[in-house]
Amino acid sequence: MKEISFLNSRMNAVSMKETVALIKASIEKGVFFQHVVVNVAKLVNMQSDKVLHESVQACDLINIDGQGVVLGAKFCGHDIPERVAGVDLFHELIAMSEKEGFPIFLLGATQEVVEKTQEKVRQLYPTVIIAGYNDGYFWNDEEAVVDKIRKSGAKLLFVAITSPKKENFINKWQDKLGVNFVMGVGGTFDVVAGKVKRAPVWMQKYGLEWLYRVLQEPSRMFMRYLVTNSKFAVLLLKEKLVKKAKPKPKD
Repeated sequence: MKEISFLNSRMNAVSMKETVALIKASIEKGVFFQHVVVNVAKLVNMQSDKVLHESVQACDLINIDGQGVVLGAKFCGHDIPERVAGVDLFHELIAMSEKEGFPIFLLGATQEVVEKTQEKVRQLYPTVIIAGYNDGYFWNDEEAVVDKIRKSGAKLLFVAITSPKKENFINKWQDKLGVNFVMGVGGTFDVVAGKVKRAPVWMQKYGLEWLYRVLQEPSRMFMRYLVTNSKFAVLLLKEKLVKKAKPKPKD
């Protein structure tokens, strides 16, 4: 796995195809494999949230999701093959699980959304084995849900809970989940269930999904993206200046 260091974070510069192959190989070996994606908001929050930073850095594979991170990393001289969007990777892994017979577990969102998600997954992938599912409101009895996941026999666990809760939950319970692979998928269940519309393909291609969300929910999202993107721009400039200041190695 090609690894880079960007904005005080280790992450992997790999393609979607390489990502799926790495995860499949790990599941076949029967070893625990923890995955996470990073976007602009998460990278910015990781600068001040030590627990989130540690949880992300503890993962075996850190994919670059946000197009802003892809462009920012390239701006600082890193070679990034492509963006690996979490929602796209979710579908790729479900398809792989259906083909290989790997049972999956869906965890997160509201009861209504997770139920609609598992129904949609069954429609799209008729022979996939859904070992179980549970909503994301279980914080009064985490152990019971962990026990449910372990007893389900699932090999892949998809966690649709907001950051930093999902990263910290996975990091805390990874040894007791009984699965081979865990991935935090954020708002993916909302998209799959049809609660949230995803941006058109052309906007995804040009990294404008954030703008699409602002247009959908201007009062809630405008200030969030304005603050986050401004902080990211400052971090990028600092990273670029530090890199320029470093002396080049002599031949």
